[in-house]
Amino acid sequence: MLDLETPSPAPETTAEPGASAPADRRYRTLRQAFRWDLPERYNIAAACADAYAAVQPERLCLIEDRGAEPSLSMTYGTLAQRSRDLAAGLARRGATRGSRVAIVLPQSFEAAIAHLAVYRLGAVAVPLALRFGPDALGFRLARSGAALVVTDAEGLATLSAVSTPLPALTGIVAVDGAGAGIEAFEAVERDGRGREAPMAETSPDDPALLIFTSGTTGPPKGALHGHRVLLGHLPGLRFHHEDFPQARDRLWTPSDWAWAGGLLNALLPSLALGVPVVFTRARFEAGAAFELMARQKVRNAFLPATALRMLKGAANPEALAAIDLRTVGSAGETLPAATQTWASEALRASVNEFYGQTECNMVLGSSAAYGVSRPGWTGRAVPGHEVAIVSPDGDVLPPGETGTIAIRRPDPVMFLGYLDDPQASADKFRGDWLMTGDQAVMNAEGDVRFVGRDDDLITSAGYRIGPGEVEDCLMAHPAVQLAAVVGKPDPVRTEIVKAYVVPMEGTIADAALAENLKRFVRERLSAHEYPREIAFLDALPLTTSGKIVRRTLREEARREAEDAALR
Repeated sequence: MLDLETPSPAPETTAEPGASAPADRRYRTLRQAFRWDLPERYNIAAACADAYAAVQPERLCLIEDRGAEPSLSMTYGTLAQRSRDLAAGLARRGATRGSRVAIVLPQSFEAAIAHLAVYRLGAVAVPLALRFGPDALGFRLARSGAALVVTDAEGLATLSAVSTPLPALTGIVAVDGAGAGIEAFEAVERDGRGREAPMAETSPDDPALLIFTSGTTGPPKGALHGHRVLLGHLPGLRFHHEDFPQARDRLWTPSDWAWAGGLLNALLPSLALGVPVVFTRARFEAGAAFELMARQKVRNAFLPATALRMLKGAANPEALAAIDLRTVGSAGETLPAATQTWASEALRASVNEFYGQTECNMVLGSSAAYGVSRPGWTGRAVPGHEVAIVSPDGDVLPPGETGTIAIRRPDPVMFLGYLDDPQASADKFRGDWLMTGDQAVMNAEGDVRFVGRDDDLITSAGYRIGPGEVEDCLMAHPAVQLAAVVGKPDPVRTEIVKAYVVPMEGTIADAALAENLKRFVRERLSAHEYPREIAFLDALPLTTSGKIVRRTLREEARREAEDAALR
């Protein structure tokens, strides 16, 4: 049972998970005993900073890795005080309960401080990625109605090119200093020192966070979450990081804190559980990642499958011996069985997959310590969440049938709704089931095997093909370093399977290799799943956290098909 009535600091150490009961029984016992017990009042800033600052102000909470330079760190006492000061400064600039404040920053002390300052005021944080271009940034700022933007020099450069009208925007705060119409982050923080910034009396259902969806099925929508979203994530984090926190636990992820993955799968729940969070401003690179994990004594990591594949390509005996991981969580894309098996053995750590989406995150997961670990399968319902595979009408399907992953409401991790779009919010449900749109199959034991996201699924000659299985097969070939599979429009088959492959260094990427790979997949999977076209690339398009941007590849394949049709 997770006691959520009194959100007190996690202890410095906890006992190692017991092994007296069979592992699968541990999961069933945990699930049966679990009860949600939400308090009447809850604020993310209080849970992530003030609770620890009151009793252990010198406890470490954030560590910035700076490569060859000495790292910098922050304590809970400092985080609480600086977020309190910034909140008072932002309040003097018009931020109040319900105000939307855009945070356009990289992983940094300032990003964490800004988030907690916004929650402290009862305002709504709108995290946005620095990699957004002017159109994407402008759309989200306008759609959110952001009154203030907190950013840095890179964000300012993009903001200056935004042509979208932003009538709600009244102020810009920049980490890198002041300018015309721009206030320095330090000055705003300093202006708030000594001024009263009381913690807003918020309930778990009060709005706290607006995260935009990826926009794969239309314009991005703003998913509005209450303060309860943090409480909703804690069971999942404790589950797939195996009784998190343990002694010496220290978490790192390359996932941008502007996304649900970095913010809600790593930063905020780790702070709430008293686990130091390591971050760096450097872009993900596999060799450097090994060095960072060794240098910072990282015990827990959140890494998408592509990042794990990249680590495999950079792994060597010295790098592997230098790290001391306990657990690895992986999400955001399907974790192939071969990748999970390699990572578990080579990294000497439990590698546990989990699943969710912006609207309702971390509801499925695996956990080796609880006997829920089956390579190629995502896992089972995390304690506290009811998950089923349903038909398009919302009827629960029997084991073995493919359908849509659905989560039953009410659920603390579930969004409040889409911002200013009640119809889209209603359309997300069939009765009490939130429809994810993602396809999967569940066996009789409750294990879920992910088939594919609706936008990733390939329809070819009447077959529906999930790209993960084809990618997994390609990755088993010794000549393949990375692979991504998409559907390419085809006048006869609707779509054909097209693979984009990064070959191993020193490999001759020619027509003979392409034919070899096609035959390799056809012999191991089926005649309808093998890639009919293969393109060799030097690199795949990746996010800052090392996740393949399949949308870019789908667009490239679509353009190829259109050009071919014109010839």
